[in-house]
This record gives sequence, structure tokens and C-alpha cells, in this order.
Amino acid sequence: METGRHVPVLLEEAIDFLRIQRGGTYVDCTVGLGGHSLEIAKRLGAQGHLIGFDKDTNALGIARKRLTEPPAELAGNWPTVTLIHGSFAEVGERVPVASADGMLADLGVSSLQLDDAARGFSFQAEGPLDMRMNPQAELDADQVVNRLDERTLADVIYEFGEERRSRRIARAIVRARPIRSTAHLAQVVAAAARPMKFERIHPATRTFQGIRIYVNRELEDLKRLVGDAPKALKKGGRLAVISFHSLEDRIVKEALREGAQRGLWEILTKKPVTAKEEEIDRNPRSRSAKLRAAERK
Repeated sequence: METGRHVPVLLEEAIDFLRIQRGGTYVDCTVGLGGHSLEIAKRLGAQGHLIGFDKDTNALGIARKRLTEPPAELAGNWPTVTLIHGSFAEVGERVPVASADGMLADLGVSSLQLDDAARGFSFQAEGPLDMRMNPQAELDADQVVNRLDERTLADVIYEFGEERRSRRIARAIVRARPIRSTAHLAQVVAAAARPMKFERIHPATRTFQGIRIYVNRELEDLKRLVGDAPKALKKGGRLAVISFHSLEDRIVKEALREGAQRGLWEILTKKPVTAKEEEIDRNPRSRSAKLRAAERK
């Protein structure tokens, strides 16, 4: 998300579900550029505490400036802000037991990352095969694309990209090696997987998603987050998760359902909350967003 047009998704709905209490402790698991965090901080007051996690050092730098320099009218009424460079999978270790009044996670890749060709997330511009949310991580997309054996690569594209043509695509990638850029990868994938009838997305969309999720361990981290959230939340504390594709939403849905059966959660969203048409018009990224929320029992 570029700083000039950063639009937090489902902002009002997320804030409503969190039911923010002045003086409380709230965790933004994906602080990004601080859009959701800023609205949380405005409601906490001087006795409150906001904790923010993010893998992306670039985003954290921008968020730190926004969240540690409060608006003039709130200068004496601003919470303590703690920003942590790391995955939200670390919530269980970094947030004290039963200390949080609320937790929010806005999942997926941000427009800041997508719009920067040098980060290698998008097939719409020439860029390196990177895709790391944490620029300091060891595994990048180049290693996945150019080093994985054909069968493993196909499994990655199928499992994390939900791409039915994964075998054909993986075969084409291996034959085209070495692949040195996002544009080259997109070209190879598009040639191997012609658009299916009525398909509106670029033929490389699912392949790029699968590689990105694998590089960043997104689903493993999400499972740890929703598994550890009950431990970090106080009784009555709330969890709100915004997901952007079926793999994420399924993990959240099943974790909350299992937790409810064990007496840990009261589920607040029988069906996921989606963006209104007005928000979709302002921010097309919100079209695929789904928010689920639950309260710690």
C-alpha cells in the first residue's frame, strides 16, 4: 500500500467488532502502514497499549512514524505503542498470557508490496523473483522457481495457489529455467496455462499466489496465530481476522469452530462480513475480503 493511498479494508467493521476499551491492550498482528492501528490508537487513551507485528521492515518504518507522532489534538492522550519486527506466529511468545483485550489480523499481501516492482510480488511489472514479506528471510521466490524439483513445485502451485493446471505449469517452468524475473515467470505460466473459459484473472495469478504463500509460510503462521490467540486474550477479549482467499478463510473458520466446541470462543460472525459496495468502489481490493470475529469465553 503506497503511503499516499493506503486504505485499510473493512475498517469500520473491524473496529466495531473489537469493541475497543479505553486503557486497554490491543494487538494489530499485521500493522502494515498503520491504517487499522491508527484508528485503534485514537480510541485507547494515554493508559492504553497498542502492540503491532509485521514481517516487513519497510512497512514498520512507515507505521512507526504514523503511530509515534500522534495528531496534535491527541498529543497528551496517546497510548504506548510497541512495534515488533516479526511474524504474528510469535504472538504466543511475545504477548503475555491473558493480557490482550483485542487482536486484529489483516492478512495477505499489501499494496505497498504489490506496487513495488523491486519486491517481486506482482506479474504486472518487471522485477526480481523475491516475494519475501520479510526482506531478511532466507527463502525467496527465485529459489522456489529455479531450484525445486518439478513434482514439489507442482504441489506448491496446486496446494497454495489452488491451480488445477499445476503439473503443466511446473513442467513448463522447469523447462524454461533459469527464470530471472517476474515478467519472465508470468510469460512462461501464461503460455502453459491459457485462460480458461469465463476466467477473468491473469493465468499467472494462482501460480504467483502459491509461490508467495509458500515463501512466506503464510498458512503455517496463520494456524499458529489462531491457535495461540485464546491464550493471549483476556476473558471477553475479541479476535477479528480479515482474509482474502479461501485457504485463509477456511483456516480461520475451522479454528474458531473447533475453539467454540472446546468452550474457548463465542463466534460473533455466523457468516463472514464482506465489504459494502461503496467500499468496493473506493478500494477494489476489499472485494475479496472476509472478516470473521469471535469473543474469548
